[in-house]
Amino acid sequence: MRLVHTADLHLGYRAYHRTNASGINIREADVARVFRELLERTAKVSPELFLIAGDIFHTVRPSNAAIADAFRQFSLFREEAPDTSVVIIAGNHDSPRAAETGNILRLFAEIPGFQVVHQEPKRLRFPELDTAILCLPHNSLFAERQPAIEPDPETGINILMAHAAHENLKLISHYGAALLRSSDVRPEEWTYVALGHYHLHERLAPNMIYPGAIERTSIDVWSEANRPKGFIELDADDGKVKFHELQGPRTVIDLEPIAGRDMPASEIDGLIESALESVPGGIEEKIIRLRLFDVPRDVYRELDHRKVREYRTQALHLNLDARPPQITRHSGSGAPGRRLTLQEELTEFLKHRWKPDSRQVDREALIELGLRYLQEAEEAEVLEDRE
Repeated sequence: MRLVHTADLHLGYRAYHRTNASGINIREADVARVFRELLERTAKVSPELFLIAGDIFHTVRPSNAAIADAFRQFSLFREEAPDTSVVIIAGNHDSPRAAETGNILRLFAEIPGFQVVHQEPKRLRFPELDTAILCLPHNSLFAERQPAIEPDPETGINILMAHAAHENLKLISHYGAALLRSSDVRPEEWTYVALGHYHLHERLAPNMIYPGAIERTSIDVWSEANRPKGFIELDADDGKVKFHELQGPRTVIDLEPIAGRDMPASEIDGLIESALESVPGGIEEKIIRLRLFDVPRDVYRELDHRKVREYRTQALHLNLDARPPQITRHSGSGAPGRRLTLQEELTEFLKHRWKPDSRQVDREALIELGLRYLQEAEEAEVLEDRE
């Protein structure tokens, strides 16, 4: 028996406020295109089971266009692979907090051969395949009464399918996710453990795998730079696992940072130009970050921002992430205090004074995101001043 395992489609994802000729957000179109590639290639594999481990949509209330396109593509897949049974579970992105709200994923259960588990844990059985799948959608792992995570002793092939963060991984964007502990999941008891939520392909055990998201859609998209996107094919009879790389995801590049301490603006301009010209195939239509460390605000304002703006018209997105020098403060009794910069205040608050509701929050990733937003706001201000 063969199966294909994927997760974290994030249909309807949008970013960067850029649209294509049809008026569709370019990143949303990217995700939709890779989704079609995923279905086409899965149909060619022609597995008995196709498992989608959560986060089909990017939001609980996706747009009508995203819903219609997903239903259309899944229906076409059914025509191309009529003998494949599809099992979908809900992830945190497509699970309403209130059960009475309903879940849009139920729509796909109207397609023949599709089964959707979105709220309660459920074991699905496929007697013709001697297979049982224990499905643990996001909400089931937050229920007051936790499900028993045990295989079916009467079935030859047992699969566990869950959308959750495993404690062995340092996740970049896992706030609000359920946590699976090693003691909860004993992979040696299962034929295969199909996980969803982590956006990078990760093999926690020979038979326990995150396939990763099909596109680069994390909050910290730079963590996904240069990491392949794809799906898993498993032959349950011999345990062989194959990772199929998808060709459609947009290129994301995180360039080596530039240390700009004691450099004039003209020298930094030259390093920026060299770094961007070194990108294989050019920067056109790519998503790129270039960090500048130890660049004082006055030097940053003297950079050739008109040239930077030209680079931005070529790339889909260029994040020129400039960081001011770290200031070492020396204070003694009665010494007057120095007012912190906004960046320093943010870092100090998030690192030392903020007490999050969840212990799973990645403080460093949150600080990185906050500093990026502050930098983008400053860049916009500089460009406006120079207009």
